[in-house]
Amino acid sequence: MLRLIETDDGSHSLYLPTLNETYHSFHGALQESRHVFIMMGWHYFTQGAASQKSPSQPVQLLEIGFGTGLNALLTLLETLPTSGNDMKAQRVHYTTLEPYPIPPSFITQLNYEQLLGLSEKEAWLKKIHQVEWEKTIKLTEQFSLLKLKQKLEEVHLEKSTYDIIYYDAFAPSKQSELWDIVQLEKVFHAMSPNGVLVTYCAKGQFKRDLLSLGFAVETLPGPPGKKEMVRAIKQ
Repeated sequence: MLRLIETDDGSHSLYLPTLNETYHSFHGALQESRHVFIMMGWHYFTQGAASQKSPSQPVQLLEIGFGTGLNALLTLLETLPTSGNDMKAQRVHYTTLEPYPIPPSFITQLNYEQLLGLSEKEAWLKKIHQVEWEKTIKLTEQFSLLKLKQKLEEVHLEKSTYDIIYYDAFAPSKQSELWDIVQLEKVFHAMSPNGVLVTYCAKGQFKRDLLSLGFAVETLPGPPGKKEMVRAIKQ
């Protein structure tokens, strides 16, 4: 049975006994998501030389593994206009895959918003989880969400579409089918030129497969408790 756990940075994750696997690093769910997906993925693309998008052009983002919704929450917060900042916030169309959504009873227990200093009135995580599946919903002026209750192996992905990929599936040792070269090739073809893929995984075979498909592969410092992570650019 799925179980709520507290990771080392005080943020919650879930433990799945059938796979003997947690949804996030036990060293810290919040710090892992911020480091791997926001800093090395979202910031790299939207704030760096890789970006060719204006704020009025939505970034097309695909997440493999919605899980607790933490990555979606952090990305939504990145798009909110800040007081005193005249720059327009970047728009994003966020598509996420999750064939096995978590039970609603766990959602209200997750402490991400409390740790992030958000008010009960904002309740973004609840709103994210309440979005109807298979339907694009505009949660804010900047953030549109499409949740697909589908497996990567089965979903149809339009070619040359996605600017950023959050590859956040369970580890290769637990769900090897999500990390084989067939699925990686599918993701490669779905990415736009200069698209960015980020993941916590840094296994040698995974990196070799990315290289063979035509990615430029960077091995970067991982979040606290993990030595390395990967960022791959579609060339």
